[in-house]
Amino acid sequence: MTRRILALIGIGLIGGFLSGLFGIGGGILMVPLLILILKVDQRHASALSLAGVLPAAIVGSITYAASGTVDYLAGAFIAVGGIVGALIGTRLLRTVPLGWLRWMFVVLLLLVAVRMFIELPAATHQGVTVVSALLLVALGLVVGVASGLFGIGGGVLIVPALVSLFGFDPVIAKGTSLLSMIPTSISGTINNWRGKLVKPIDGLVMGSAAALASFPGALLAHVIPARLSNVLFAILVVAAALQLAWRAWKLRAKG
Repeated sequence: MTRRILALIGIGLIGGFLSGLFGIGGGILMVPLLILILKVDQRHASALSLAGVLPAAIVGSITYAASGTVDYLAGAFIAVGGIVGALIGTRLLRTVPLGWLRWMFVVLLLLVAVRMFIELPAATHQGVTVVSALLLVALGLVVGVASGLFGIGGGVLIVPALVSLFGFDPVIAKGTSLLSMIPTSISGTINNWRGKLVKPIDGLVMGSAAALASFPGALLAHVIPARLSNVLFAILVVAAALQLAWRAWKLRAKG
């Protein structure tokens, strides 16, 4: 039991730091760590990761808000779609075959790694319009489904979408992303708890560690060179994808 708690704390620290640094929920790496270190299956890892996202997202968004780098209106519209999407995603999590989940997550990791090398355009955002509000809700819906299904906070999708499609400044996109993750994580975690996929105590332990580590991550995001952080993160993601792909190949007969 002590070893499991220490492992959850360690995974939470890594995920929380990345949550603050990249404006993501940390699940993109917490899920692989849960699978490889705690030996849980993809389904339970996704559910636990989504629960751990919540405290880190709260603390991280507060840090960004303190520096005035959060768009509350845009975050609210994303959250509307995210709440509904998370309910759909967590329902799919209970029904999609484990074999499919494993390979779908590997593909997601590789796409994220590729995205880190794509230069994002300069900020041109002038405010939320009626059309952009509807698009933000749609973005939240898509991200919510992905969050519920894969246990990710959704920042890996929200941040590049806000910058590329809506013209947000990257730092504001990260802060807004973290804010929108809060209701999305709550919605998905409640559904996973009802489905008996996550133990509240595990989520509390890992999430608390993640929340603690998100402070230095969010502060570092304002000073670290973007290119360097992207390369390092991409390397970690590819390494995780290769590990999970090898594991999925060995478990392919078990579905």
